[in-house]
Amino acid sequence: MEKVKLTISDIFRMKEEKRKITAVTAYDYPTALLADKAGIEIILVGDTCSMVVLGYDSTIPITMDEMIHHCKAVKRGVKRSLIVGDMPFMSFNVGKEDAIRNAGRFIKEGGCDAVKLEGGVVMRDTVKAIVDAGIPVMGHVGLTPQTATFFSGYKVRGKEAVEAMRIIRDAEALEDSGVFLIVLESITTEVTRMIADKVKVPLIGIGAGPDCDGQVLVLHDLLGLFDRFVPRFVKRYANLNEEILKALETYREEVQKGIFPADQHCYHMDKSEFEKLQESIKKK
Repeated sequence: MEKVKLTISDIFRMKEEKRKITAVTAYDYPTALLADKAGIEIILVGDTCSMVVLGYDSTIPITMDEMIHHCKAVKRGVKRSLIVGDMPFMSFNVGKEDAIRNAGRFIKEGGCDAVKLEGGVVMRDTVKAIVDAGIPVMGHVGLTPQTATFFSGYKVRGKEAVEAMRIIRDAEALEDSGVFLIVLESITTEVTRMIADKVKVPLIGIGAGPDCDGQVLVLHDLLGLFDRFVPRFVKRYANLNEEILKALETYREEVQKGIFPADQHCYHMDKSEFEKLQESIKKK
């Protein structure tokens, strides 16, 4: 895989050429290294880190400093993929000035290529302000986890005509504001198709059907590492949770029985040096 750093222009070109875009979340150096090596085009340092890595019950608690910390780690593992930092709750909601400042931290301190933030029509002016400041923005409509717990919960969006129309308007507003890509989360395929007909920027789906320009999944979901809940839209490509648990149990058992470490896991002195040591001990 050629290790030329991808740009936003490359993402647009993939859409024009009808080549599907792949994206995953990653939160640290080893997983980012693997995603980059696998040829994944976009790595999102998602605020889902709050749940799958830090153990919180939602995405709300994670802070800017924690997000920047994880972005730095991801940056060290990436040579090719486009890195997007996910702006956490209340880092962009208060005002344009704070939003620009925090978005800038993702670029300057975190080493990201772009930022993502949730919200459609209500975030239009904020998104435009960040874009005007020279920072690329990825939009996010449909199910928006940062506000899901306050409203209708983690449910599919766009089943009813009124809500579907609101999502379509959100996507159009984001495109008008200058986003380079929109994430569609947990929306009906019918709404996805309508959005695809109306907007020209690339669409990345997560539970939004096959008509997007690409897909994104949480790395820990697709690897089977996170088992607190598994959304319907997730396909597990491995079950590492069980494999890791089994490995740890075997390790514990072998240590307790004295099987590990075996001789091949140990270091030894050269025979002549060992004999010299023995002679020195005897003289004492």
